[in-house]
Amino acid sequence: MLSGTCIVLISLLASFSLAKAYLNLTLPGQHPNPDEVVQEVHRRVNASIVRRQMLQVTKRDQFSSCLTGNPIDDCWKCDPDWPSNRQRLADCAIGFGQYALGGKGGEYYIVTDSSDDDAVNPKPGTLRYAVIQPEPLWIVFPSNMLIKLSQELIFNSYKTLDGRGANVHITGGGCITLQYISNVIIHNVHIHHCVQSGNTNVRSSPTHYGYRTKSDGDGISIFGSKDIWVDHCSLSHCKDGLIDAVMGSTGITISNNYFSNHNEVMLLGHSDDYVPDTGMQVTISFNHFGENLVQRMPRCRRGYIHVVNNDFTAWEMYAIGGSGNPTINSQGNRYTAPTNRNAKEVTKRVDTEEGSWKGWNWRSEGDIMVNGAFFVASGAGVEIKYEKAYSVEPKSAVLIDQLIMHAGALGVGGRDNNLGKWNTGPNEGFDSGPDYEDEMSGSSMNMPMQPLSSTSILFTFLISFSCCFCILSLTCI
Repeated sequence: MLSGTCIVLISLLASFSLAKAYLNLTLPGQHPNPDEVVQEVHRRVNASIVRRQMLQVTKRDQFSSCLTGNPIDDCWKCDPDWPSNRQRLADCAIGFGQYALGGKGGEYYIVTDSSDDDAVNPKPGTLRYAVIQPEPLWIVFPSNMLIKLSQELIFNSYKTLDGRGANVHITGGGCITLQYISNVIIHNVHIHHCVQSGNTNVRSSPTHYGYRTKSDGDGISIFGSKDIWVDHCSLSHCKDGLIDAVMGSTGITISNNYFSNHNEVMLLGHSDDYVPDTGMQVTISFNHFGENLVQRMPRCRRGYIHVVNNDFTAWEMYAIGGSGNPTINSQGNRYTAPTNRNAKEVTKRVDTEEGSWKGWNWRSEGDIMVNGAFFVASGAGVEIKYEKAYSVEPKSAVLIDQLIMHAGALGVGGRDNNLGKWNTGPNEGFDSGPDYEDEMSGSSMNMPMQPLSSTSILFTFLISFSCCFCILSLTCI
């Protein structure tokens, strides 16, 4: 009887602890003071702009021509030897995703095979084989490549997808799934024409594969994950969202991307009733929301969303929407409304009466409104700066063209063709191969692979990586 009573008490205490944690709403990786992160973003942007302006006047820095005022790009692109120091990129993120390590400190993995024939037993050399490995990897591409996925590409933690110097397109089933993992950087790839897949087995690690139900067809699906950075990608033409982050995901930065040709662009939050998403924190910066977009740039449910220094070219329905009382902090953006006189409003409170949303914290500071665009703010003291959303004065909105000039994938096939080809410092690099366009993803053609030199095959090295594990002990006294 005593033993049974103890079990019941332990169960009740455990249930109470779980309920308390649930109500606390603190997610792993959630920053305790999001306003500090917002202030740091503006500090870094303003510092980069000032440095660029000073160097333009003095002309004493031989690298001043590369400076844009964009703190992410200025962090690595101004290094003429960046191909030999690729992992420096991991130190360049800003905002809530700034702690994403990716594969920093790990081996370089060279993708030599563009095929994706077997989602359960991927071949060494393929992208799928790389992303499921348990150790940190910095994944690179020696030549232009079209990877047509057979199923969702399920990542493991501590991976960087680095497409700099090559024209890399990812299409097909899935596409990219980040589920219950952390520390992923996705940089400089084209992601488009992603379709639904599933109802089959897919491997997620070297020791596990399992049955996957039908996927949504997102470009990038972030599910219960933290410390994620998506930078300099071009996304378009997917079945569902281009980027969706749900189920308690947090610590995310989405920067320098080019979005186009899509309906529901970005969803942040699972549902109005999913309380853990209150801890979601996302920075959306230096992106170009381009042609033929309809809505959800983003559409937010709960959480703290910082939208800073983006260019919204146009939309058909609205730019930023939400429900479930999210905090939306819009600063230093340019909103260009469509010609439709009924679609000039930037914002939309989705399926919510004004009596409910008028207390939500939605703020616009330093934004530029073009062609009749207008932002409907809300929250206490709507006529003054609202302390929960206020950071520093966003003075950089007038420099939007400069800050987003290289949004999207860089290099061959990108919007900025000045980025060098892939090389490994002492090695000579690789031929560029053919350029690809987004529309080519619909064809059945196989993209040719360039042969790897022996020096390139030998280019892998180990850098010591250490990690600490905290073990939580529960003791019943």
